[in-house]
Amino acid sequence: MFKEKSLVLYKNRPALVVDTVGEKIGITVLGGEQLKVREKDVELLHPGPVQSFSELENEGIISETDIRGAWELLSDNRAAIRLQELSELVYGEYSPRTAWAACRLLADGLYFNGTIRTIKPRPADELAVEEKRRAEKQRDIRARDAFLERLKEKKLILPDDRRFLQDAEALAYGQTDKSRTLRDMGLSETPEEAHRLLLSAGVWNVSVNPHPARQGLAVSSARIVPETPPDEDRVDLSNLCSLAIDNSWSDDPDDAVSLEEAGPLHILWVHVADPASSVIPGSPADLEARSRGATLYLPEGASRMLAEESLALFALGFTEISPALSFKITLKPDLSIAETEIIRSWVKVTRLSYEAADRLAGIQDDPGAPSDQDSSGAIPGLDGLGRAEIERISLMLRRLFSWAQQNEERRLNSGAVVSIELPEIHISFADGGVAIHPITQYRSSAVVRECMVLAGEGAAKWALARRLPFPFISQEAGEIPDDILPGMAGSYQLRRSMRPRALSIKPGIHWGLGLDEYTQVTSPLRRYIDLLAHQQIRAFLRGIQPLAGEEVLLRLNAADNAASAAVRAERSSRAYWTAVYLSDKIESVWDGIVLDTKGRDHAVIIPALGLETKLPIRRKVEPNDRVKLVLKSVQIHRGSASFVCQD
Repeated sequence: MFKEKSLVLYKNRPALVVDTVGEKIGITVLGGEQLKVREKDVELLHPGPVQSFSELENEGIISETDIRGAWELLSDNRAAIRLQELSELVYGEYSPRTAWAACRLLADGLYFNGTIRTIKPRPADELAVEEKRRAEKQRDIRARDAFLERLKEKKLILPDDRRFLQDAEALAYGQTDKSRTLRDMGLSETPEEAHRLLLSAGVWNVSVNPHPARQGLAVSSARIVPETPPDEDRVDLSNLCSLAIDNSWSDDPDDAVSLEEAGPLHILWVHVADPASSVIPGSPADLEARSRGATLYLPEGASRMLAEESLALFALGFTEISPALSFKITLKPDLSIAETEIIRSWVKVTRLSYEAADRLAGIQDDPGAPSDQDSSGAIPGLDGLGRAEIERISLMLRRLFSWAQQNEERRLNSGAVVSIELPEIHISFADGGVAIHPITQYRSSAVVRECMVLAGEGAAKWALARRLPFPFISQEAGEIPDDILPGMAGSYQLRRSMRPRALSIKPGIHWGLGLDEYTQVTSPLRRYIDLLAHQQIRAFLRGIQPLAGEEVLLRLNAADNAASAAVRAERSSRAYWTAVYLSDKIESVWDGIVLDTKGRDHAVIIPALGLETKLPIRRKVEPNDRVKLVLKSVQIHRGSASFVCQD
């Protein structure tokens, strides 16, 4: 059937027969590759002889009008023809060149379809539809080519051109890993490169923060509003002096403290918001909270784990009397826990900032630090309180400051690591501008920390004593250097030695806190793990079946995965907004402190920015030395900034 130098079709490609000896025939396909194939794998296009593929060049041998005329002629009788007949009808001859042209015409499928042995004209209605489709496609190609030219020249027509950039936006948001636009522009298909392109083209401005979306997180708060707390018996603790102490910008207070003296013993009350009173396991609000894991705190605002309306229902101090779950912790003279009791309660809470608490306790503050006092000398949060009540608050704060220091020493003696003190900042984005303010380290923040740690320790002991399936938090011991440096360099050493925490339904030693058992229960409005602990506590208090251990573990792991995504989004968002803040400050000079001198690049922190960076320093420096850094470049899309040492 086949002879040498005949033209055949092999896998939709032209091929020349070069050998017919044996069970298989030898062919050379376009491109030069030589193959041995079975006869049934090829189809004869022309018997030849064909000396080379150059004989098949057929550009311009026929017009579109001639092809349509042949289609109309065949359409009259609808008879099927073979490839040779189509070649003769359309091109006026049957040669290797016209045979290959007819084969390509058939493969194109606009006017004819079938096989090379049975070719039929396409029905007129189908042809019309296909012609319209191809015309639209050509218009789209031309429009896209014009868009790409405008994109290269940064002369987009907005908002019309935005439709071409949907794939780039999806990539920037982490919703896909492919982008035709970036590929057409010869750019790497990465979220960072897509972000850079959108910024440079003016499609996005810096107010668009893509980092939460890259972690699969919503930037709006939960939508399912929990039920109003049910009517139930609660102990009235409104006579206690209860203080919710937090940063001045905090707007979701979920814990407060009180202190009582009982002879040689102290009684610490930690009152905690009680959303578990209506957010029961498996409820819609519970499922939504678990999927979020934690409230997402961004410079542009908070995306809450529970709906915004939950604050009015559960936040402490939002109403004159607040429902709470109160942890009554009886402390021995050495401040170890003698007993923990958990009570459903009513509390009357006064909200204070850290600075206000320090002032009321008589702590000398930094004269240069921002003050909560107004021009009249009044301290926010104390409006409407009489002198006697203010004195009562002041006395309790002084007592809290004293025993909190003792409790810290107790934990230090047990091997705790509590002296990691590196500069922190508060970043906010509002009205198109970024503001960065260093966070003053107030003594009262350490007091609150000790209270929360005691509540977590007490709750863990309480759950263990009752064999209650419960979420516990532990931490393995880290490798602390033999010689801890002073100052920030020492804190940097300690932080690097810390191991990640571990979550389990089995208790374990928390090395960093110096505790034999520990959990978290003081932020159920902000952390699902705390809410889960409250749900188990409430089930026990009500005498109903709590969740089994396996179910607690499943919920714990799901919430922790979601919370970890929130932490990553917060970290990358802070880096992003810091880069935005610095973007118009090229060549500005910043004070830095050397943290570590190992390696070619030294670790340095810029306290005013809370920013750690690594860079070479030519002169000899030691940890804790001060250096001057010059900002040289900022990459907003990467959330990074580059500095050089000035001296």
